[in-house]
Amino acid sequence: MIDVLKPTFIDFIDVGVVTVIVYLFLAFIKGTRALQILIGLLLIFLLSLLARAFNLSALSLILNSLMAIWIIAFVILFQPEIRNALARMGRYRVLRFLVRSVEQLAVSEIVKAVEEMCKRKIGSLIVFERDINLGEYVQTGTRLDAKVSAPLIVSLFTPPSPLHDGACILRRDKVIAAACILPVSQEPWVEDYYGMRHRAALGICSVTDAISVVVSEETGGVSVGMEGKLYSNLEMKELTTYLEKVYAKEER
Repeated sequence: MIDVLKPTFIDFIDVGVVTVIVYLFLAFIKGTRALQILIGLLLIFLLSLLARAFNLSALSLILNSLMAIWIIAFVILFQPEIRNALARMGRYRVLRFLVRSVEQLAVSEIVKAVEEMCKRKIGSLIVFERDINLGEYVQTGTRLDAKVSAPLIVSLFTPPSPLHDGACILRRDKVIAAACILPVSQEPWVEDYYGMRHRAALGICSVTDAISVVVSEETGGVSVGMEGKLYSNLEMKELTTYLEKVYAKEER
């Protein structure tokens, strides 16, 4: 009891940190639907305390059951706010440095893979998911969920690999799926100059905000599809610039 009445310096720091966290959280959700949800959850919690105090067994049982799934409900209900908070955290210099190091490694591995496939004239189509989810196209291929690496990408597109046809879809630093089927551009001029792989690269970046990278098996040239346009005969330095746009952490 004596120890409780004599708080230490560490206790003050502990209370101060919790206070700041609560304040920042309330400031963050102010003016959003999350505030209304939080008030509702607090009312349920207070009702639970009253039920225990007045020994309301049936009500306590119901509320206790609800409390058991509070964490899951919190994550589901506050999903947009949590995603927003994590995105903001990514802009702090220390955290951003850690994230960027992982993403720079992914860019390096992809460029290595493309450079190798250009030399060997291995036809390939790599698609980078951005804000629009590409789940419907992922389902058309073979799910991988593997870490991005140059050897993996090269091996996927090297014949006679069973996954060398179709597109490889990437999400951040993960290869989500391979041998995926994409929508093909119906532009008349595309058919005159490009094959099916390039038409698919242009098709996916026309209907989504994805960026596609194509290596021609005939010329070994590199093309990038972005915002409904196809940029051909790119150097590795130019390709790196496009990829850095995909992995940029700045808020779009």
